[in-house]
Order: sequence, then C-alpha cells, then structure tokens
Amino acid sequence: MTSPIKALFLGRRVGEPHRAFYGNQFGLTVPLFAHYGVELWVPEIGGPIDPDIEAHELVMSVFGGMSKGERNRIKLRVRTAMAAQTFLEDRYLGGRSPYGYTLRDLGPRPNPAKAADCKHLKGLTPDEQTAPIVRQILAEFLAGIGLFAIAEELTASHVPCPSAHDRARNRHRSGIAWSKNAVRVILTNPRYTGRQVWNKQRTDEVLLDVDDVAMGHTGVMRWNPRDKWVVSKDITHEPLIDDETFEQAQAILQRRGRGTGGQHVRQPHPQPVRLPGHDLLRRLRPTHAGPVQPWRRLLPLPLPAGIRPRQPS
Repeated sequence: MTSPIKALFLGRRVGEPHRAFYGNQFGLTVPLFAHYGVELWVPEIGGPIDPDIEAHELVMSVFGGMSKGERNRIKLRVRTAMAAQTFLEDRYLGGRSPYGYTLRDLGPRPNPAKAADCKHLKGLTPDEQTAPIVRQILAEFLAGIGLFAIAEELTASHVPCPSAHDRARNRHRSGIAWSKNAVRVILTNPRYTGRQVWNKQRTDEVLLDVDDVAMGHTGVMRWNPRDKWVVSKDITHEPLIDDETFEQAQAILQRRGRGTGGQHVRQPHPQPVRLPGHDLLRRLRPTHAGPVQPWRRLLPLPLPAGIRPRQPS
C-alpha cells in the first residue's frame, strides 16, 4: 500500500538549507521522510540526503545552527532599530491608539521606497469624546476614589467603555460596562504624558511540553519591568496629564501592590475557618454515607430537613 506522503511526491528539493531548517528541525523531520521513503535533495550535499551517512547529518545540523543565528541577528537588529526610533526619533511604531487618543496623518514616510508606496507616518492626537474621560479618571483616583467605584460611576453615567467605544476592533469583547482592569490600564499608561513608550512587553519562547521537547516552543507575552521600557526623551503628542500627576497615581498604585511594570504583589488568601461543631458532626456522621462534600466540611451542625445550603459556584 502506498503511503499518503509518497503518493503526493517522490522527493523534495531544498534550495537553501540554511533557511529551510531551524535549530533541530532537520533531526525531527528527516526520520519521517525516511520512514515513507521520500528523498530529500540538497544542493550542498550534491544529491539526496542519506540518513545513514554521518557527514550528511552533520552538515544539515550546521545549517540549522546558521538559520537560528540569522534569526537571532535579525531580531536583535529590529529591536535595536525600534528602540532608537522611539527614543531618538520619537516615532510612533504602530499598534492601537490608547483610549483617549486617535490617529492622525503625519505625511509620507522618510523612506523613499515606502513613500512611493503611499505609506504615511501616523501620530496620536487627543480624541474629543474620550480624552476628557481619561482626565476625569485620573482626577477621581487622586481624590481617593477606588478603581471599582470609578468603573461603577462611569457605567452608571452611560459612558461607553473602551471596547464599546471602538467596536470595530473589539468585536470579541462584550462592551457592556467598565471594569476595574480597564480603569487600571488607563492609570498605568505613561503615553498619556505625551511620550512614546515601547518595549512594555516581550515575547518569551517556552516549551509546549516539558515532557516532550520535540514539540518545540511557543511564544508567550510577558510584562517587562519599568526600567526596561524605552521612553522618548521629548514629548511627541499632546499630553492629557502631566508627569507629576502620573507619578502620584503610580505611587498610590504601588502602595496598593498594583503598580506598573508587571510586578504584582500577591495578596494572602484567608484560610477556611473551621467552625465550632465540625468535629462533633464528623463523629456523629455514619460511616456508610459516602465522602463528605467540600461545602459540608465547614458546616457546624446538620441542617433541618428540606433546607440545603447554596453550593459555591
């Protein structure tokens, strides 16, 4: 019976082996081709790869290392260029505009090739509808009002939350009401001070399965500490708040353990309280009644017939 892979093609030719395989991908792929009898042709080898020849495997492993090194160099150059554009050129690097701002056209790009392709630079400008809401949130928070109270007040005043204000890009969100997290994001966003900020998050490659390394890696977004952020040295757009107001808000959040920079202070969770009568109930309970339900372990005494406590959701 012909294998499904060999029915599609008898062999595969690789034009650039240092771009076809990354890291140890060759060692994970070639056994599959060998199992189904499909040849893998590489110009640098001068013909098909023979899995039994040690030199072939060594050469392809070198190409895998070259591919990994090239990827790392490209990533380093791109990140260095983006950091320089943010810090020195005050460049807006794309992405969603924060709540309270909208994008405006700044003219053609300085790169002639991109300018000829009708690509323009973008910048932030205050939004007439949402910019006053941002100032209101900062003022109320500094006045001592909590995050939940601010969110409830905005919802009661029928102020659209960020996802409801921009439904085109937030179709996956309900947009029903304001949440504490939405208020906190506004309070901790330094772009409201008029400066561009980059590198607030990073992508770490972690194993898909620590018990099966061959499955590879996946990208996970994580927050960088605040000292790793790249902030423009000059003001690039109209600020909604000043630096002093922003720092006051960060100081209050830090005291509450919810400051910027992704450093969340875990709050201790209270332990379940063993109410009086728990041990007596255990001794009086028949042994044949089955396992004790978790919600019953905290009851002091059996409840009357027909009355059942509400189970936790």
